Amino acid sequence: MYTATGTINKDEFVTEFTPLVKRIAYHIMARLPASVQVDDLIQVGMIGLLDAINRYEGSYGRQFESYAAQRIRGSILDELRDADWLPRSIRKKMRQIEAAANKMEQQQGNAPSKKDLVAELGISLDEYYETLQSARGAQLIYFEDFQKDDEEPFLDRLTSDAESNPLNFLLDVNTREMVVNAIDNLPPREKMVMGMHYEQEMNLREIGEVLGVSESRVCQLHTQAIARLRSRLRDT
Repeated sequence: MYTATGTINKDEFVTEFTPLVKRIAYHIMARLPASVQVDDLIQVGMIGLLDAINRYEGSYGRQFESYAAQRIRGSILDELRDADWLPRSIRKKMRQIEAAANKMEQQQGNAPSKKDLVAELGISLDEYYETLQSARGAQLIYFEDFQKDDEEPFLDRLTSDAESNPLNFLLDVNTREMVVNAIDNLPPREKMVMGMHYEQEMNLREIGEVLGVSESRVCQLHTQAIARLRSRLRDT
């Protein structure tokens, strides 16, 4: 992938790794509402790929592919966060669901059923499912999601002195253990969905085929699992 003068042939790199951009874009798209266009994600991902080609300083091979995948994924997620595509009304409803789930779990000692949860919220099961479907993609977590209305911003609490470092906090072993424990305590089907989607990188359609349910039902299970994780991690 080098020219006669020994410089990198960027066109060949783009051709070689365009399928990687598409694979990552479609994987992220599986968690987003229909209003988001996959072609837009691919376009932003290509910018991430070009950035990776320009910045990479190591030997090209499997290490470059891993590096490029990180830059591509990061570029797409940054664009989605900047677009702020999820309406505030939906975020508010999801916060209400998360708060109710956390309250009932504290009272009962285990995850509440859907019927108990909708009874606590005072809504119908159809409205509950509609909210989960509308919130598809709410797993793109903002730091602000971990603060309560009367608290200072999440990052401000972590950087109250010059030595505080948010990255160190996120990489802390205890934080990882809390996330692992929270996932481990999910209801069985939600735990299976998380494992298949994030560990095995299966899309929602493939997971639906394994579980014998529709893709929209898998989407609901995924969003429900994320809501439980947000609630538990926010409290801890």
